Amino acid sequence: MIKTPDDEALQRIAAAHHFELDKEELRAFKASIASSLQGFDRLQAMEEPSVPAKYARGGGARPAREQNPHGAWAWKSSVRGASEGPLRGKTIVVKDNVAVAGMPMLNGSPLLEGYVPSADATIIARILDAGGEIAGKAVCENLCFSGGSHTSYPEPVRNPRDPRRMAGGSSSGSAALVASGDCDMAIGGDQGGSIRIPSAWCGIFGLKPTWGLVPYTGAFPIEPSLDHVGPMAATVRDVALLLDVIAGRDGVDPRQGNAPFELPNYSAQMGASAGGLRIGVLQEGFGSERADARAEAVVKEAAARFEGLGCHVTPVTIPLHRSGLDIWSGIATEGAWSTMVRDNAMGHGFEAAFDAGLINTYDKARKAHAQQFSATVKAVILLGQYLDETYGGMFYAKAQNLRRVLRAAYDDELSRVDLLLMPTTPQLPPPLPQLPGLDEYLGVALDMMANTAAFDATGHPAMSVPCGQVGGLPVGMMLVGRRFDEASILRAAYGFEQAGYAALT
Repeated sequence: MIKTPDDEALQRIAAAHHFELDKEELRAFKASIASSLQGFDRLQAMEEPSVPAKYARGGGARPAREQNPHGAWAWKSSVRGASEGPLRGKTIVVKDNVAVAGMPMLNGSPLLEGYVPSADATIIARILDAGGEIAGKAVCENLCFSGGSHTSYPEPVRNPRDPRRMAGGSSSGSAALVASGDCDMAIGGDQGGSIRIPSAWCGIFGLKPTWGLVPYTGAFPIEPSLDHVGPMAATVRDVALLLDVIAGRDGVDPRQGNAPFELPNYSAQMGASAGGLRIGVLQEGFGSERADARAEAVVKEAAARFEGLGCHVTPVTIPLHRSGLDIWSGIATEGAWSTMVRDNAMGHGFEAAFDAGLINTYDKARKAHAQQFSATVKAVILLGQYLDETYGGMFYAKAQNLRRVLRAAYDDELSRVDLLLMPTTPQLPPPLPQLPGLDEYLGVALDMMANTAAFDATGHPAMSVPCGQVGGLPVGMMLVGRRFDEASILRAAYGFEQAGYAALT
């Protein structure tokens, strides 16, 4: 039976909302609440709908350090799907914020130690039905709130190209396992660049699809209007093949309201020439505060190579792009605090498939062990609640309104060109900080998002393409397309790859 709140609890709640209760009000409200809770007792006794796992699960284990040289595996196992299908023979690792029934899910944090989902995320069920093999879970950054790879639990993820350097985050393990050849494909998540940043720094292909194209059902959210999941792989064809399988409405993810019902076969278009595509080199995508001139020179050279593929390459300017990170921050800060902290990874106000077991586990863990939040999450808690208490959501509302202005600015330029091109990140993969102070820890977590974050806010598809190197370190070029036009991005990336321009050796 659910306990009725006592007088002290009711007075505390009233005070938190800036009103008072007299004795008569206390008595009446307490009686009313007790009556209402009888219905919640009945609700608690009801059985929720569940979808049993379709394919047999193996035990698996968290690999020992000697078997996990880059710290990228969170859990190593094997779940084999259908005997036939487009992913037959392909091994896929899954970012550890996505539910795979029977496999532990940490979401990069000690807070979720011991939590094991009982149902597959939509995209996992689709991968298995398509004949793919889930090879395990990839480490991600702590609650996915970092573009570096130094915040993950139990240790940082190291870059396979240079283990002294960051792999990028928050899909750090996913990128590292693809780059090291431990799997064919990976699932990543992206709210501010978390597929594209590690793809750029590890030298692989990573696509953030249009918001809503791929269902987020079964993944731990940060902010529903920023949440994306998508494919990462060593080749463009494998990115397209995985996108074919995971894209499309699932009927329960409210993020998918604008997704088309009919989708192209992305991998079938890989033979199409890139010739004729109009590519706009976004001038505001270069020269940011953190820009490395050597990396930018590699991207500019890569852009010129599209001319040789028969594309029309021209400089374009979108001044509002330089404000994209600020608009994103206005949404992400209060939105992340609200969704993944105050609301226990749930959120209110929309119909969806919720994981009540995860919500209950996380709620208890964060209340008992909040000290284990990473510094990046603590920072968003402090600022998010301060903004809410002091300004009442005004900045969140303004940023949500401005995202439409930013989206329209990109849409306007994309009416004249097919793709926008710029560096994925302004810098090369930096060294992993050694015993960092708090200032450095926070500084290197979110300082690479000048180009990536804006497209999480606007929902445009964006892909990081390896386009060269500086001193053996990969450089990523980002291609951005019209919403739901992933096909043009993949067409350009495939042409670039087939011409040998994406090779890092």
